[in-house]
Amino acid sequence: MWPRGRRRWHNGGMAHIERHAAHRVGVLRASVLGANDGIISTACLILAVAAASSDTDAIVTAGFAGLVAGAVSMALGEYVSVKSQSDAEKADIAKETWELETMPEHELDELTEIYIAKGLPRALARDVAEELTRHDALGTHLAEELGITRITQARPVQAAVSSALSFSVGAAVPLAAAALSGEDSRIAITLAVVTLTLGVLGWAGARFGLAARRRPVIRVVVGGLIAMAITIGIGELFGAAIA
Repeated sequence: MWPRGRRRWHNGGMAHIERHAAHRVGVLRASVLGANDGIISTACLILAVAAASSDTDAIVTAGFAGLVAGAVSMALGEYVSVKSQSDAEKADIAKETWELETMPEHELDELTEIYIAKGLPRALARDVAEELTRHDALGTHLAEELGITRITQARPVQAAVSSALSFSVGAAVPLAAAALSGEDSRIAITLAVVTLTLGVLGWAGARFGLAARRRPVIRVVVGGLIAMAITIGIGELFGAAIA
């Protein structure tokens, strides 16, 4: 399914302006992963404790501890992971810069062969390679040889902050639901709120990424329900054992 683009009339004709989500991939991945992990991990922790004990203070304390620990862990993990990718990209950029400075003809031949492999006749491929080299040699080689562009380049700090914030927001949902509900209805209300939130998260992530909505929603909700069911069962087993 192709994402729908925005259209506007221009000079008597209809110009098609396409919308793409490639520039959002890094933030989208970190945000959706962080929020999903925050909701599910904190809900599972809270539900496991609630199934084992009715002590509200213990439940809220466990949930808040899970929120803080999870946000820090997500930020550090995301930063280290994306920073490693960024370091590798910088090494490739430095290598490509050196090659362009020391062996420009070889690099021009290499770029020509890339365009020939894409289907251009040799003469046209050479002309295109020369023109793009004059315009932006390094940017062209990075994009064509390595797939590195300004849009797709790794941004570790941005990914870390996005993960930490989205995890915290996601974790706050089951924590608030558990803290504000009564002892008898705590598990049921937390389950309902978390399920609804997961559905909204799946829908929002798909919409932000210009993808179909149904499958992401089902995938997120079903996965969350399975995880929560397992932890509730574990909590009840431990509660019965302690009692």
